[in-house]
Amino acid sequence: MIGGGRIGEALIAGLVKAGHAPKDLVVAEQYPPRAQELAGQYGILATTVADAVEGAHVVVIAVKPADVDAVMVELGGSDLDGDVEQLVVSLAAGLPTARFESKLPAGFPVVRVMPNTPMLVGEGVSAIAPGRYATAEHLATVREILGAVGKVVTVAESQLDAVTAVSGSGPAYVFLVAEAMIESGVALGLTRATATELVVQTMVGSAAMLDGSGSTPNELRADVTSPGGTTAAALRELERGGVRTAFHDALAAAKARSAELGATPE
Repeated sequence: MIGGGRIGEALIAGLVKAGHAPKDLVVAEQYPPRAQELAGQYGILATTVADAVEGAHVVVIAVKPADVDAVMVELGGSDLDGDVEQLVVSLAAGLPTARFESKLPAGFPVVRVMPNTPMLVGEGVSAIAPGRYATAEHLATVREILGAVGKVVTVAESQLDAVTAVSGSGPAYVFLVAEAMIESGVALGLTRATATELVVQTMVGSAAMLDGSGSTPNELRADVTSPGGTTAAALRELERGGVRTAFHDALAAAKARSAELGATPE
């Protein structure tokens, strides 16, 4: 793995927890103290990009988009396309597979991933999309890797900007709603600790119902909403405030920004 940020570490932790041998995992991190921290905590080898890539079946690039070009320069001087069949997996937001393919040996397989931060607690959802040369077997490999930190869906690369808007940025929307509910609870007379506990567990329980009940969000909302009751009064105010339009506009803006990042000239 190239990059030892929070997402990269979450993937390392998930793989180790899932039973992958630490000796099979190697990280290349440009900051020595961070590299030592990861090596000590997970029992993996921390080394240079060139050494990490040599003999690796899967090379995961988990750096910020702005750092990708520098990484690709290092990869260009490493032992890619050697005796081992290799696959590059990009977790860099917004950058198309063609950006990587143009800097790799001809025909090199690339799979692009849009993860999200709940993978830090093993509850992420990652969307994966194949590049021009990636096969079904390559996708299966990536699904197995990312399955250690949550669920995985496969989409066309043209859909990844929309995925970024929905699930990549999605945790921030949920956190904002939680923040607003907590603040409102405090304003209504609850202590912050009580309001926080109520809101967090309400979200946890609601997510569990969405995931396991077999009902649609619309059906679950209707079950909670008695005619003329408190929930109906609250929902009426949210609709009056344009909550649906606000969410649509927010996600459209996120999708547009993702597309802009992917279109940035090299």
